[in-house]
Amino acid sequence: MLKKNLLALLLIIFVFACDSKEEVIEIENGVSLELAEYRKEVLSIVNYKLEFRIPEDYNQKIQALEELTFSLSDNSNDLQLDFKESLDHLKGLVVNGVSQELVIENEHIILKKENLKKGFNRVEVNFFAGESSLNRKEDFLYTLFVPDRARTAFPVFDQPNLKATFELILDVPENWSAIANGPIFTATIKDKRKTYEFQKSDLISTYLFSFVAGEFDVISRNVSGREMTMLHRETDDEKVARNVDFIFYLHAASLQWLEQYTGIKYPFKKFDFALIPSFQYGGMEHVGAIQYRANSLFLDKDPSQSQLLGRASLIAHETAHMWFGNLVTMDWFNDVWTKEVFANFMAAKMVNPSFPEIDHELNFVVRHYPSAYGVDRTKGANPIRQFLPNLNEAGQMYGAIIYNKAPIMMRQLESLLGENKFQEGMKEYLSTFSNRNATWPDLISILDKKTTTDLKEWSEVWVNTAGRPNFDLTVEKENESVIAKLNQSDPDGDRVWPQALRMKLYNLEKPSVKESEVNSGEESFELKMDPDWNFFEALVNSNGMGYGLFPPAYQLVQSRWGELSELEKGTLMVNLYENLIEPENHGKEGQYSPTQYIELIKWMVVREKNQLILNLILGQLNSVYWNLLTEDQRTSISPDLERTLYHAMNDLTEDPAIKKTFFNAFRNITLSQVNLERLYSVWKEEPNAKIQGLRLSENDKTSLAGQLAIKMPDRASKIIEEQLSKISNPDRKKRFKFLMPALSSEVADRDAFFESLKDEKNRQTESWVLGGLGYLHHPLRQKESLKYVKPSLELLQEIQITGDIFFPSRWLGQTLGRYNKEEVTEIIEDFLADNPNYSKQLAMKIRQSGDMALRSSEVLKKLSLLQNQ
Repeated sequence: MLKKNLLALLLIIFVFACDSKEEVIEIENGVSLELAEYRKEVLSIVNYKLEFRIPEDYNQKIQALEELTFSLSDNSNDLQLDFKESLDHLKGLVVNGVSQELVIENEHIILKKENLKKGFNRVEVNFFAGESSLNRKEDFLYTLFVPDRARTAFPVFDQPNLKATFELILDVPENWSAIANGPIFTATIKDKRKTYEFQKSDLISTYLFSFVAGEFDVISRNVSGREMTMLHRETDDEKVARNVDFIFYLHAASLQWLEQYTGIKYPFKKFDFALIPSFQYGGMEHVGAIQYRANSLFLDKDPSQSQLLGRASLIAHETAHMWFGNLVTMDWFNDVWTKEVFANFMAAKMVNPSFPEIDHELNFVVRHYPSAYGVDRTKGANPIRQFLPNLNEAGQMYGAIIYNKAPIMMRQLESLLGENKFQEGMKEYLSTFSNRNATWPDLISILDKKTTTDLKEWSEVWVNTAGRPNFDLTVEKENESVIAKLNQSDPDGDRVWPQALRMKLYNLEKPSVKESEVNSGEESFELKMDPDWNFFEALVNSNGMGYGLFPPAYQLVQSRWGELSELEKGTLMVNLYENLIEPENHGKEGQYSPTQYIELIKWMVVREKNQLILNLILGQLNSVYWNLLTEDQRTSISPDLERTLYHAMNDLTEDPAIKKTFFNAFRNITLSQVNLERLYSVWKEEPNAKIQGLRLSENDKTSLAGQLAIKMPDRASKIIEEQLSKISNPDRKKRFKFLMPALSSEVADRDAFFESLKDEKNRQTESWVLGGLGYLHHPLRQKESLKYVKPSLELLQEIQITGDIFFPSRWLGQTLGRYNKEEVTEIIEDFLADNPNYSKQLAMKIRQSGDMALRSSEVLKKLSLLQNQ
């Protein structure tokens, strides 16, 4: 009997030990995947009650209180609570009524297991808020916690798959307004302070928790039965009046479209938005409180089609996130691309009804392909889906691949399934994972049931690997037939990107055209033709659906331009540019040089009327002009190029938006003294310099002043001071004051400006910093600015730690993107060689941003060799 009781006791102990799941989670900086998986297993029903007291004095700290409650299934281990701040920010910690020692270890407060219990737990924290992600200015602030920055402001379980509710109280100066995730419950004023108490939020991920508070104007509208509130700081009443109605309309139209497409009513309590000066991104999709960069929505007079479409696409993108990203959220930030691809992909569909006059297929091509190729052609290309061991590297998941290549991939997937089956799959995905988290394999499992194609295999190449295929067209003669063969190849291996596209063949000896559907894969596509098709030019990817480097069709521009559709023109020009910047192409038969390409664009500029195509080719012109020409070549071609652009602006169009597009191109490339004087007179608003039909806003004049200060260094000081006096908006005036040293003609001033950026506090307004870097590294200043390149690379890891998600890549883009010197490539290679253990993600970003310098220097070197042969 004793033996049986002993065995029973041992069994109980064993079961209890197994049930306790005692395990040691390493305490390391950031939020590791291991920690996130453990907390997801043991935590549920999480709620944060937060109170922030924001003093009127900008220099005083923000006092804060927090009551965190959660259910815990296993209390056999200590529990890490994320707080990336110094210990002096922590004032008190009580866990289930027990005061606990104040300790922060590797960015975590450790909740001791002896103070935790199974089931309901309450943690109370008295602290000073961390401010690195509060974007605090003297008279406003806004939170921006994506991807893992909530932990910089308050103690939190900061991972996307621990959704929680938030109860927020803000104590702010009396004249401040505020919005947050939940509706305002009460707003009371006492002793010149205003207290906002917000209703409990919906169930959201921590990166979506947000509030905006400050001196804002408030506009509320009821649109299609939905109440919306907008905060803004624009002082130009006419600009507000000109834009505000359409801003509200676009939001309402986006909501209506999404409700119809998904079959799910808007899933959250409210829908507000704030327009913020110098906001880091275009927008951020916080539930109930979207944030936008103000000048992305408040457009100047005579906006171009690209600007109008950009605003509509941005609003549609952020609104789409309410379903794709907020209602259904990625489980881990390695799948952050899923929310971004759906937002961009759906936005491309959503803007169509509001712009019936636009070729939306063309718009998709020009908005997505150049940016996607800009990364995928580089030695630092990354796949759409990447491995992420720690959330402190999550910011590096973002970039052109997830925003631009992923929608191209998704369009191929929709084509494969068919629109109806694809929409069915989206509805099932949203309903299955509503208010939960999902992965890309979860979606593929749903879609896989709706096609005979193996989507897991299809996804392996498109989603899990980087790069793009090359396409080659060969011609053979067989008996009396001409056979065109289109082959797909992998420049880095033996992969195949299954894809559908169209190919259009133009007979160069007679007015005859053939068009074929191409399903490109492992096998060659063959097209048999009659013998009178000996001489033809092929426009591969004529419908803009394919993805890769296609054979150039240079002769089509001048021989058949008038026969091409707008979409065909767009896809042709994207591919011609991609072939131009391939160094190995130069020297091949039929390859065109950078100077020939500029002549081609000049020919097009005086003929083309479509704004999207004009924006595309003028952007290419700027790149080729500054990156692919020598200084002597620029000097040689500049006068005639300037005349062409001025003629196009002044004589060929009455459309004020197109006129401004030409003016901006003219402003950017002008080097001749006569036209610099002309631009100077325009900036000075001299009566005899007025260009009929051209209206320049305050922003336009500020941009013009910047160009003039660089190109007319003897007048730089006067230009800068006078422009400062002309700026009326206080936020824009602060920005320009910040940029003035970067515009200075004195190298010592620019050196001091760059040195100041090594201090984190001088990098707080990131868009200002990026503007300053653009001025420092202008092509005309690169002899003096080359010395900034290596220190900029050395700062990159700190920038990644302290900055927001896009800052590292944009820092690199502004630093490296406009060089064509071999020295820059050598600096990059030496830096990476000297740092063999450097962050893989950041090394990829460096190679991506340095790609144009590499290609430009190689193209120029090769052209020089060919010229000397």
